[in-house]
Amino acid sequence: MNIDRRKFLKFLLFLSLPFYNINSNSQAKERVVLVRNKNLFSKNGKIDFDLLKEMLQKGICLLEGEEKIEEAFLKNFKRDEIVGIKSNEWGPLPTPKEVEVILREFLKNIGIKKENISIADRAVLKLEPFKNSTSLINVRPMRTHHWAGVGTLIKNYIMFDDPPKYHENFCSSLGKLWHLPIVKDKTRFNILIMFTPLFYGIGAHHFDKEYTWKYCGILFGKKPASVDSVGLRILKEKRKIYFGRDIPFQPPPIHISIADKIYNLGTTNPKEIEIIKLSPMEDDLV
Repeated sequence: MNIDRRKFLKFLLFLSLPFYNINSNSQAKERVVLVRNKNLFSKNGKIDFDLLKEMLQKGICLLEGEEKIEEAFLKNFKRDEIVGIKSNEWGPLPTPKEVEVILREFLKNIGIKKENISIADRAVLKLEPFKNSTSLINVRPMRTHHWAGVGTLIKNYIMFDDPPKYHENFCSSLGKLWHLPIVKDKTRFNILIMFTPLFYGIGAHHFDKEYTWKYCGILFGKKPASVDSVGLRILKEKRKIYFGRDIPFQPPPIHISIADKIYNLGTTNPKEIEIIKLSPMEDDLV
């Protein structure tokens, strides 16, 4: 879907009211689960593997309304499926290997063959399991981004096509990726890693640990735009606390709202999102 520039600029004006939703009369709410545990990191900075596994189990079970992780996975996957776990390998803040290991284990535990499970980021178009996948799990960390404003679950699928095609107009057309045959209707879980989010950055490859913090959380959802919008709200609140005022994202992360309005990838209206928190904390920021 091509967006005429004139119409696009009008649409930007429409989006100046954050998260306004033209379908606000809808009664259904999109479920987003937030799981946090401040003990996720040990004193030496390493991830507590068992605690992380428990967080992933509880988050997915809450999302699916199931008591056992096997039941939650069998609700979404058949044993003969070919599953791709779309990860993210950006050097300073990649998807933690521990998360990848645990997700693979969950899939194997319901009977999916080892050779039918693949984990990758930039190589997805070169790997047969991804080319032939019947289901996907989308997992990545949240961070600011030079071209899109923020690196999101929506953007994580950019490697399923030619990335430069999606860089114009603040990456506004990223939602189009989710309608490509290789991914359309295949994503079972969207998991946004919020262990140490990067809430501020300038430049194409900027990373400064000063602008990260141990949020020690994970967001789970079925629709990427809904999960990303909650993650964005957390980053916005952190920026207000750190800088003492509202600091606009540069560039503005409009691709999230556009993914809602044009590409039907979930609601971004807070009133239409049900955030389920496991062990809420005062500094949840959402």
